[in-house]
Amino acid sequence: MRYRNACFIHHRWKTILLVAAMLGTATVLQAQGEWPRSIVGADGGILYIYQPQADSFSGNILRFKAAFTYVEKGKDLPGYGSFQALTMVDIDKDQRQVFVLVANVLSLRISGPPDSAKTEYLKETIECGIPAASIDIPLDELVSALPLQEDEEGRRFARQYRNDPPRIIVATRPSILALIDGLPKMKRHPVWGVNMIINTPNIIMESEDGWFYLYGARHWYIGPVGTGPYNYTGYIAPDMQRVQEAFRLAMESASEHTDTIREGAGIVEDIIVSAPPAELIQTRGEPVFTRIAGTSLRYVSNTNNDIFLDSALHKYYVLLSGRWFTAAGFNGPWQFVPADALPADFARIPEGSPKDNVLASVAGTDAAREAIVDALLPQTAVISRAEAATSVSYDGPPKFAAIAGTRLHYALNTAAVVLKDQHNYYCVDKGVWFSAGNPSGPWTLCTERPTQVDLIPPDCPVYFCKYAYIFGSDPNYVYAGYTAGYLNAYISGPTLVYGTGWSYPAWSKNACFPRPWTWGFGMSYNPWIGWCLGASLDPEWFGSAVGNNGWSTGWWGSAAYQPPYIWHHFSGHGLYEQDIRRAENITYVNNLYRYRPDRISRPPAAPFYTDTIGDVFTHRDGGWWRHEEGKWQLATDPHQISTLNTIEMHRKRSGMRIRNFLRQRG
Repeated sequence: MRYRNACFIHHRWKTILLVAAMLGTATVLQAQGEWPRSIVGADGGILYIYQPQADSFSGNILRFKAAFTYVEKGKDLPGYGSFQALTMVDIDKDQRQVFVLVANVLSLRISGPPDSAKTEYLKETIECGIPAASIDIPLDELVSALPLQEDEEGRRFARQYRNDPPRIIVATRPSILALIDGLPKMKRHPVWGVNMIINTPNIIMESEDGWFYLYGARHWYIGPVGTGPYNYTGYIAPDMQRVQEAFRLAMESASEHTDTIREGAGIVEDIIVSAPPAELIQTRGEPVFTRIAGTSLRYVSNTNNDIFLDSALHKYYVLLSGRWFTAAGFNGPWQFVPADALPADFARIPEGSPKDNVLASVAGTDAAREAIVDALLPQTAVISRAEAATSVSYDGPPKFAAIAGTRLHYALNTAAVVLKDQHNYYCVDKGVWFSAGNPSGPWTLCTERPTQVDLIPPDCPVYFCKYAYIFGSDPNYVYAGYTAGYLNAYISGPTLVYGTGWSYPAWSKNACFPRPWTWGFGMSYNPWIGWCLGASLDPEWFGSAVGNNGWSTGWWGSAAYQPPYIWHHFSGHGLYEQDIRRAENITYVNNLYRYRPDRISRPPAAPFYTDTIGDVFTHRDGGWWRHEEGKWQLATDPHQISTLNTIEMHRKRSGMRIRNFLRQRG
C-alpha cells in the first residue's frame, strides 16, 4: 500500500500527533464525547467531522466515509462535504473502542464551485488532523454496521471441527464437574509438601493418610482415590492444615470474589469427576418449563443452562460451547444439530426476552451475524521492536512433533507455542510472533510469520496460533493483532463456536502443559465480553483462585488467557436488553496485549480548547496559549484564563468520574 503524503508515511503515531500539532498542518480541538469532532486548519478555518460510517474492514485497515462541514476563517456560512478514507486502526476489545491511527483520504467532495487547491488542502488537513482528533468509533457500532464478509478460513476448516457430543450429565441438585485430563498424574507441591494431581484445572491433592481431598468454593471434599467419589467433609488431615491456611490467605486478598458469587458457595451435594470430555447441565430441582411467546418452544427457567423443549416435535435441545444437541429425553442419546438445521422457532425468540442470549448461536439472526463480525475484528497493538522480548522454558530437552499437511513441527513440552520451520524457530507469545535460530532463543520480534502457519489443521493442539497476525512493520514497530480463534473461538458455518471439538492430550511429566479444551467449562457467549466460564462453576473451584497458577495456562487457548467468570442472575431480562450475566471477575483481560510491556500505548490527543468566539487555546509551559494567524501567542486576558481554568477543571473531574464508573463496573 502506498500512502499519499508525509502524514500517512509516518506510521509512528507519536510522530503523527506531533506533525498534526505543528504550524502549517492542522490543530486539533480536544475530542468531545459527542460528534462532530473538530480540526483547526493552518489557515484558521475549522473542520467539523461527523461520525464515520464503516464500509469495509480487513486486517487492521478500516475503510469509512464521513460527512463534514468546513467554516473558513472570517466567514459565517459553512461548506458541506464528505470524504472517504482508508485508515489504520487500533482496536481495544476491553474498552470496546476502535481508534484511528493514520488516515489516507481517498476522495473528498465539498459544496461550491470546484476548487482543486481547496480539495487538496482539506484532504491534507483531515489526514494530519484525524489521528490527534481522537477519532474513536465504538466497536459495537462497527459490529452492527459492517457487512458480513466471507470467512475463507472458517469455510476451509469448518468441516474439520468436531461436533461429537461430549458426555452430557444432567443433575437436579447442586453438583460440580471436576475434570482430569486422562489418567491422574501426581506431583509433589514444593511449598505445601503434599502430592497434587497436576493434569486437572481443579484442586485435588493427596494427604499422608492416603485420602484425596478436593477443594472448591471454600469447602473440602474427601474421596478414596483421585477420581472419587467425593463427599463433603468438615475434617482435613493435619498435613493439609498448611494448605488450608494458604487458601484462606489467598481468598482474603482475592478482590474479585464478591457477595454475589458467595450466593453460589454452598455445599455441593455431588462431585462428578470425568476424564473423557463432559459437560454438566443442572436444574434447581425438577425442570420447570416456561413458554416463549409466539413459538412452540419452552425453556427451563430453574437453571442457568440453555435447555429448551420443542413442544411441537417433543425434542429437547441444549446449547453447549456454541453447539446445539438434541435428544428425546434428558438421558439422551444426544445428537449434534447444525445451527442452520434448528427448528425455525429458535430464530423467533424475541430480543429482550429471557433467553435471547442463545440467538448468537442461531443461524440467520442479527446476533449470530454480529458475533461473527466481532470474531473477525482483531484485537490490535503496536509493539516496540527495541523493547520486545520473550523467553521459553521446556520440561527437559525440547521435543517436537510434526504437524500433518505442513513442514512445520510444534514443541510438545512447553506451555509456549513454539514452531519449527526447517532450521528456524518461531514463538507466539501473547499475540506477538518471535523467531530464533534455536528452540530456546534468543528471540527476535518477527516481521513475517512462517507461511505454512495457514495450513495448520484443527486437530493440531497449536491450531489457535494461526489466528495471531502480523499486519505490518517499520524500522521501529511491528503492527500485531489476533482474532477470536487465538482465544479458542471459531467460526463454524453460520455461527461462532467455542473450541475445535478435538481432544488434545496435555504434556504431563515433571510439569503439566494443558492444551485448549472445548468441553467441561460451561462456556457461554456474551456479545460484549466474549466467551465466559459457565453457570455451574465458581472461580474458587480452580487453582488460580488460590494462587496455584501453574494449572491455568493453556486450557483456553493462549497460555496468558483466562476467560471471565459469569454469575447468572436470571431476573427475567434478556441479555440484549440488559446485561444480566455480569462478569464478576473484575480482573479479566480479553486484550492480552495489556500484559506486554513492549506494547506502545496510544497517547492521548493534545488538550485543545475553544471559547465562545471560536479561538483555540492549549495549556503548556505553565500558561495558556492562543492560536492566532498560524502562531501560538501567550494568552494574557484574565477573564479568558479564568474561563479556561474552569473548563479544564470540569474536564479533569469528568475524567475522574469516568474512571470511577469503570472501576465500579469492573
